[in-house]
Amino acid sequence: MDQKPDWIEKRQSTRRKAEQIVAPLSSAEMAVQPVEVLAHELLVHKVELEMQVEELRMAHLSMEESRDRYVDLYDFSPVGYITVSREGLISEINLTGAAMLGIERKQLLNSRFSSFISSQDTDRWYRLSVGLMKQVGNDTQAFAVTIRRADAATFPAYLDCCRRDSPDAPATLRLTMVDIGKIRQAEAEMRNGAIPSADSH
Repeated sequence: MDQKPDWIEKRQSTRRKAEQIVAPLSSAEMAVQPVEVLAHELLVHKVELEMQVEELRMAHLSMEESRDRYVDLYDFSPVGYITVSREGLISEINLTGAAMLGIERKQLLNSRFSSFISSQDTDRWYRLSVGLMKQVGNDTQAFAVTIRRADAATFPAYLDCCRRDSPDAPATLRLTMVDIGKIRQAEAEMRNGAIPSADSH
């Protein structure tokens, strides 16, 4: 036998629960009094609606909690997350990425990402980004470049790039940016004993 769709099962379950709530309030003469039948149906329908409103409220709260968790994970990740449009403009960036580039996030939106690539790496970035945009599928490429911050300071970065396609929007590049300099510094400090290594515990 064919299984009923989930929404039908859910609707019938809500109806049964509403019937159970209303049952003690129903008149014994309901079966022979059309007005009583109508009043019963209206009451059941009212209870059903109230139950559905409560379910929607709980679902909305759950979605808000999930969204807040995602925002925390995205914004406060130890790496920079950047979305670059087909035109090479920054359309999204997390707080970590903005801090790495040295500019407030709102000022970075719609700015050209290549302006933060050092001059010696500009041509290579252009070839790789254009090549990724032309590819079909979600292939990933990773490479190292020198990033030039807004204050003109530079740092070596590892970029992990992936093209993302959307049925209702142009393709974009998703970048993960890691500051290699900080990793090298931490490794050097561990070698010099400034930071206890995991093996020392």
